Amino acid sequence: MKTALISTLLFVGLSLSAGEVKIKISKKYLNLPVSHTQERGKMTFKVSGQPDLSIVIRLARDVADYWVFKDVSSMQGKTLTISYEGDSTGLENIFQDDEIVGQNELYKEKNRPQFHFTTRRGWINDPNGLVYYDGEYHLFYQHNPYEREWENMHWGHAVSKDLVHWEELPDALYPDSTGTMFSGSAVIDYDNTAGYNVEGTPAMIAFYTADSPDKQVQCMAYSLNKGRSWIKYEQNPLIDSKHIWNSKDTRDPKVFWYKRGGHWVMVLNERDGHSIYTSSDLKEWKYESHVTGFWECPELFELPIDSNADNTKWVMYGASGTYMLGSFDGKVFTPESGKYLYTSGSIYAAQTFTNMPDGRRVQIGWGRLNHPEMPFNGMMLLPTELTLRTTKDGPRLYNVPVAETEQLFTSAKQGKELTAAQANELLDEFNDDVLRIKATLKLSHATSAGLNLHGQRLLDYDLNHTTINGTFYSPEELTSMEITADIYIDRTNAEVFIDGGAYSYSMGLKPEAGNTEGFHFWGNNIEVKNLEVFRAQSIWK
Repeated sequence: MKTALISTLLFVGLSLSAGEVKIKISKKYLNLPVSHTQERGKMTFKVSGQPDLSIVIRLARDVADYWVFKDVSSMQGKTLTISYEGDSTGLENIFQDDEIVGQNELYKEKNRPQFHFTTRRGWINDPNGLVYYDGEYHLFYQHNPYEREWENMHWGHAVSKDLVHWEELPDALYPDSTGTMFSGSAVIDYDNTAGYNVEGTPAMIAFYTADSPDKQVQCMAYSLNKGRSWIKYEQNPLIDSKHIWNSKDTRDPKVFWYKRGGHWVMVLNERDGHSIYTSSDLKEWKYESHVTGFWECPELFELPIDSNADNTKWVMYGASGTYMLGSFDGKVFTPESGKYLYTSGSIYAAQTFTNMPDGRRVQIGWGRLNHPEMPFNGMMLLPTELTLRTTKDGPRLYNVPVAETEQLFTSAKQGKELTAAQANELLDEFNDDVLRIKATLKLSHATSAGLNLHGQRLLDYDLNHTTINGTFYSPEELTSMEITADIYIDRTNAEVFIDGGAYSYSMGLKPEAGNTEGFHFWGNNIEVKNLEVFRAQSIWK
């Protein structure tokens, strides 16, 4: 295998020297072998002698655990110099091709989720820059393209026309001398407030945190071709607030247009909470106020209560999913109630889309989940619509998968007024690891009931302790003996939406060793009032 790789390298113009390789680029991708038996070493890329990128990577000496890649399609005809400060033996295994290693199996791998977004290669975490523009939903995200563990933070990029089927594009933002690319947001500058619009084309503008060893600063970049290429603001950083807060933790700018005041708002996590900044041109920012009690990835948006546009509340949340309700005057958020919890489990750092064409408030969260034996890690959870509804305790956030996801699911079997045994029999034929199950359970003699998969409790409702899978949950009807669950199972993970979105949670699937029972409803003398099973289509072409 190694001989074949070296032959390929020589064919495309390779020259090797100690700790360095030069390649004349004639293909689309550079394939790099990774081995977790190796220590990370610094790798630097130069194009025609000019600095391009520095990363760290566990370059395999011989047998690779998996392969990652660098898109070099923009470097055609140029000479790429790669230097490596680790064990340089692996340099001779790097090769270029018009396909990435494993291309034929891409999106079909054994532990690849089929209706959740995952990246082709590498690590992903926080969703960034969620924005709609000109028929496309843009999903940017924290990305380490060179390993399935956290490091080398880039902004990955994918687009969709329906929030469901995604096309992965080349990474959008790369580490630079200011730091690595941490989380942020994106807007469309229709009114040309920043001055970048050209011939009626509004700029897409991204705001991000640049992270370096001693501090974090807020920066911006703009694109005039729908996010396909970016120019970083020459006077970055926009905000350097370490001296104000005496803390490195100043990150994750969320920017939106405040129509009533005619200005831009940035919500920025700083030390112990969320700060509010304002701007007229997206370049000069003024500090306005601060709300304590949140950590990372701020969000602030207005929602009508029960779809009544004359009765609204503002929602502020952080990365954990806990939220406050209150009022906002464009400069100060005034909490009125909270904190509340609407979702839990593997979800973290959820962000909502800017510029939605239909006024919905749609979020995507990072699923902190592993995919065994795969060359990627982490995933995005289903896009969900957030609404405020009146409950017995006041207005609360509800959270359900967007209507667009319905196209993926086809009803396969259903039943009503079933015993647990009858429901289990109905589910016997479904050994698929890609399913959706909707069920309503009615308790009678039991104080707890639920649904297992290979011994793992997908649903564990404890009526006595008022918990679902260990988290406090009180149904809207105080003496209710029923609970409804909408369960999405996707190979390595499950998402569960309770009682029409009043509460949701997500988890990794971890079957008990040797357990072969499959799906199993449990609970003393329970009734499965309604049960419907759906087969799921893949979102990947």
